[in-house]
Amino acid sequence: MSKRRYRHGAFRNFRSDEDGARPGAGSRDPGPAFAPSYGLARLTLPPAGDTLPRLMPNDPLPPREFEVVRDPLWSTVRLDPLALRVIDTPQFQRLRHIRQLGLAYLVYPGATHTRFDHALGVYHLARWALGLLGERGELDGVDPADCRLVPYAALLHDVGHYPFSHALEELDSDRVPGHHEELTAGFLAAPALAEALREVAPDAPARIEALIRARSGSPLQGLVSGSLDLDKIEYLRRDALFCGVPYGQVDVDRLLHAFTLLADPETGRVEVGIHEKGLSALESLLFSKYQMFRNVYWHHAVRAATALYKRLVQEAVDAEVIRPDELVGLTDERLLVLLEMRAEARRDEPGARRVAERWLPAVRDRRLPKRALELPGEALRGLAAEEWLPGGGDLVRRLEERLAAELELEPGGLFLDYPEKPQMMGLHMLMLRRDGAVQRLTGTGSSGLIDLPRVADELYYTARVFRVFTESRRAVDAGRMVDVLRLSADGLAARLADPAPLL
Repeated sequence: MSKRRYRHGAFRNFRSDEDGARPGAGSRDPGPAFAPSYGLARLTLPPAGDTLPRLMPNDPLPPREFEVVRDPLWSTVRLDPLALRVIDTPQFQRLRHIRQLGLAYLVYPGATHTRFDHALGVYHLARWALGLLGERGELDGVDPADCRLVPYAALLHDVGHYPFSHALEELDSDRVPGHHEELTAGFLAAPALAEALREVAPDAPARIEALIRARSGSPLQGLVSGSLDLDKIEYLRRDALFCGVPYGQVDVDRLLHAFTLLADPETGRVEVGIHEKGLSALESLLFSKYQMFRNVYWHHAVRAATALYKRLVQEAVDAEVIRPDELVGLTDERLLVLLEMRAEARRDEPGARRVAERWLPAVRDRRLPKRALELPGEALRGLAAEEWLPGGGDLVRRLEERLAAELELEPGGLFLDYPEKPQMMGLHMLMLRRDGAVQRLTGTGSSGLIDLPRVADELYYTARVFRVFTESRRAVDAGRMVDVLRLSADGLAARLADPAPLL
């Protein structure tokens, strides 16, 4: 990532000597659609002494000095001085060392992009969206502090992430402190970060946390956290780019131009909605999301790597090699190094020895467990296992150990995996009809306008797959496994107490 500093009047068209003699050489023009987001015509600064254009209503005049970052997805990302202060804090710099897609790089070699890259992209989209809303005068009635805070909330929305991103959130609640958004407040309270944010408003850290956790009363809440927030738009585009797949294509320009602030006809509360003209782009986004979950996020080898990593951390916590609270604030590599050092120092203890000799080398050397069984999500629909299987827990661990023994595997050598994302195709936002009427779009869609959400369950169960992974190759009988999955939690507990084979 390269970045250059610009001063008002020093550069007219975002070029320097290193760009060559041709104006704009070496740059990728993002097109005229980007100009409104910064209030700058063709991304050109006015001559010294002229009045700088406003970024958005109620915003202070742009500073004379700013940074430009080259990004492979959005080309040029402009950072204001406060954003730079936020980025330069240790809390944000940590995101450079947390991969956006966790262990997916073991399957898609290009997927080494980070939460840092993604956060800059969401910040960029926030400024763009606010610029478009401001051009139409839609921000005139919004709290000026909210207008200023939204880009920084977008920038910081992932600041609480665990090493390797979302994987650890699938562990039991007694092995991790909570969802990454629940950890946001602790990071925002860091002195340097809190001090920077308070330049906008004295209560800025609390307001940003509320935006990130979808608890804000701001009309702009939906830009940061909602069924069509900027985070989703950005990660679909970025993840597809770095994985080298064609599935995450989203018409970002059309979507952002279709954003509008609408009053709920029932409550009168103003929130981010979408104009009817943007519905085809919205439907395309929802289908892209389904395709990315089916082909990338829930790819069988990605899930195998995730199961292996979860087992590593689970064993490390159980063996007291690391405490759950120590998982907070680490980077990907720092966690692996810490586990290695501590486990090596306690090799005489069985749990620590398994971490050092079995699980860590398996993750580092990509010794992924193999598929012993795959069942489509539809085969589990309505079965009792849908209640007790997600999230693991002691019952699932006992079942894994029992099946491993029956298949003559070492303890811990079998993994059950059934990922969930109930709101994968979720939709809950206002829509402005061409005739001026406002209606709420929900999971049932709107007949004749946007019908994809009406088949959301079918798509969800198509993307979702139940898998049994084993350290060495085995085969599991599908019929017998389904019989186990039909059992209630109490029924399974009783069955595990019975020595009769399950398979």
